[in-house]
Amino acid sequence: MADEIAKAQSAKPGGDTIFGKIIRKEIPANILYEDDQCLAFHDVAPQAPTHFLVVPKKTISQLSKAEEEDAALLGHLMIVAKKCADQVGLPNGYRLVVNEGPDGGQSVYHVHIHVLGGRQMGWPPG
Repeated sequence: MADEIAKAQSAKPGGDTIFGKIIRKEIPANILYEDDQCLAFHDVAPQAPTHFLVVPKKTISQLSKAEEEDAALLGHLMIVAKKCADQVGLPNGYRLVVNEGPDGGQSVYHVHIHVLGGRQMGWPPG
Protein backbone atom coordinates (compact mmCIF):
# COMPACT_ATOMS: atom_id res chain seq x y z
CA MET A 1 0.00 0.00 0.00
CA ALA A 2 2.88 2.39 0.71
CA ASP A 3 3.98 1.97 -2.93
CA GLU A 4 0.56 3.11 -4.16
CA ILE A 5 0.61 6.12 -1.85
CA ALA A 6 4.07 7.04 -3.12
CA LYS A 7 2.86 6.65 -6.72
CA ALA A 8 -0.17 8.83 -5.98
CA GLN A 9 1.99 11.54 -4.45
CA SER A 10 4.28 11.66 -7.48
CA ALA A 11 1.72 11.05 -10.27
CA LYS A 12 0.77 14.03 -12.39
CA PRO A 13 -2.18 14.59 -14.72
CA GLY A 14 -1.59 14.95 -18.44
CA GLY A 15 -0.23 12.83 -21.23
CA ASP A 16 -0.91 9.25 -22.14
CA THR A 17 -1.61 6.68 -19.43
CA ILE A 18 -1.39 2.93 -19.12
CA PHE A 19 -5.19 2.84 -19.44
CA GLY A 20 -5.05 4.63 -22.80
CA LYS A 21 -2.58 2.00 -23.98
CA ILE A 22 -4.83 -0.83 -22.74
CA ILE A 23 -7.87 0.75 -24.45
CA ARG A 24 -5.90 0.95 -27.72
CA LYS A 25 -4.76 -2.68 -27.21
CA GLU A 26 -1.09 -1.65 -27.09
CA ILE A 27 -0.78 -3.41 -23.72
CA PRO A 28 -2.54 -6.72 -23.10
CA ALA A 29 -5.17 -7.00 -20.38
CA ASN A 30 -7.52 -9.69 -19.11
CA ILE A 31 -10.68 -8.03 -20.45
CA LEU A 32 -14.04 -8.77 -18.85
CA TYR A 33 -16.18 -6.38 -20.87
CA GLU A 34 -15.93 -3.88 -23.70
CA ASP A 35 -18.35 -1.62 -25.50
CA ASP A 36 -18.07 1.66 -27.39
CA GLN A 37 -17.85 3.67 -24.15
CA CYS A 38 -15.71 1.66 -21.76
CA LEU A 39 -13.51 -1.31 -20.97
CA ALA A 40 -13.44 -3.52 -17.86
CA PHE A 41 -10.39 -5.64 -17.06
CA HIS A 42 -8.76 -7.42 -14.14
CA ASP A 43 -6.30 -5.37 -12.07
CA VAL A 44 -2.70 -6.59 -12.41
CA ALA A 45 -2.08 -5.89 -8.69
CA PRO A 46 -5.30 -7.11 -7.06
CA GLN A 47 -6.15 -5.82 -3.60
CA ALA A 48 -8.93 -8.38 -3.06
CA PRO A 49 -9.68 -11.89 -4.36
CA THR A 50 -11.65 -10.18 -7.13
CA HIS A 51 -10.38 -6.80 -8.33
CA PHE A 52 -11.16 -5.30 -11.71
CA LEU A 53 -11.29 -1.83 -13.18
CA VAL A 54 -13.93 -0.11 -15.30
CA VAL A 55 -12.36 2.60 -17.47
CA PRO A 56 -14.06 5.01 -19.88
CA LYS A 57 -12.63 5.18 -23.37
CA LYS A 58 -13.02 8.95 -23.19
CA THR A 59 -10.07 10.43 -21.33
CA ILE A 60 -11.19 12.23 -18.20
CA SER A 61 -8.14 12.76 -16.01
CA GLN A 62 -9.94 13.08 -12.68
CA LEU A 63 -13.49 12.91 -11.41
CA SER A 64 -13.11 16.55 -10.36
CA LYS A 65 -12.48 17.41 -14.03
CA ALA A 66 -15.65 15.68 -15.29
CA GLU A 67 -18.21 17.90 -16.96
CA GLU A 68 -22.01 17.83 -16.84
CA GLU A 69 -22.03 16.11 -20.25
CA ASP A 70 -20.06 13.20 -18.72
CA ALA A 71 -22.94 12.27 -16.39
CA ALA A 72 -24.39 9.55 -18.63
CA LEU A 73 -20.93 8.04 -19.21
CA LEU A 74 -20.13 8.00 -15.49
CA GLY A 75 -23.47 6.33 -14.77
CA HIS A 76 -22.76 3.79 -17.51
CA LEU A 77 -19.47 2.89 -15.80
CA MET A 78 -21.39 2.00 -12.63
CA ILE A 79 -23.88 -0.15 -14.54
CA VAL A 80 -20.98 -1.96 -16.26
CA ALA A 81 -19.36 -2.46 -12.85
CA LYS A 82 -22.58 -4.12 -11.64
CA LYS A 83 -22.84 -6.32 -14.74
CA CYS A 84 -19.22 -7.44 -14.43
CA ALA A 85 -19.62 -8.10 -10.69
CA ASP A 86 -22.53 -10.39 -11.57
CA GLN A 87 -20.45 -12.01 -14.33
CA VAL A 88 -17.51 -12.85 -12.04
CA GLY A 89 -19.77 -14.04 -9.23
CA LEU A 90 -19.90 -11.56 -6.35
CA PRO A 91 -23.34 -12.37 -4.88
CA ASN A 92 -22.44 -11.19 -1.37
CA GLY A 93 -21.47 -7.70 -2.48
CA TYR A 94 -18.47 -5.66 -3.54
CA ARG A 95 -16.98 -2.21 -3.16
CA LEU A 96 -16.62 0.48 -5.82
CA VAL A 97 -13.73 2.90 -5.37
CA VAL A 98 -12.83 6.02 -7.33
CA ASN A 99 -9.56 7.64 -6.26
CA GLU A 100 -9.36 11.42 -6.69
CA GLY A 101 -6.10 13.33 -6.59
CA PRO A 102 -3.00 12.72 -4.49
CA ASP A 103 -4.77 12.55 -1.12
CA GLY A 104 -7.37 10.20 -2.59
CA GLY A 105 -4.64 7.83 -3.77
CA GLN A 106 -5.00 8.47 -7.51
CA SER A 107 -1.89 7.12 -9.25
CA VAL A 108 -3.23 6.98 -12.83
CA TYR A 109 -4.80 10.16 -14.17
CA HIS A 110 -7.59 8.57 -16.20
CA VAL A 111 -10.87 8.17 -14.29
CA HIS A 112 -11.53 4.55 -13.35
CA ILE A 113 -13.65 2.55 -10.97
CA HIS A 114 -12.03 -0.17 -8.88
CA VAL A 115 -14.41 -3.05 -8.16
CA LEU A 116 -13.23 -5.13 -5.20
CA GLY A 117 -14.92 -8.23 -3.83
CA GLY A 118 -14.61 -11.81 -2.73
CA ARG A 119 -13.91 -10.90 0.92
CA GLN A 120 -15.37 -8.78 3.71
CA MET A 121 -14.40 -5.14 3.20
CA GLY A 122 -13.28 -3.20 6.25
CA TRP A 123 -14.72 0.07 7.49
CA PRO A 124 -13.65 2.77 7.48
CA PRO A 125 -11.74 2.34 4.22
CA GLY A 126 -8.22 3.70 3.94
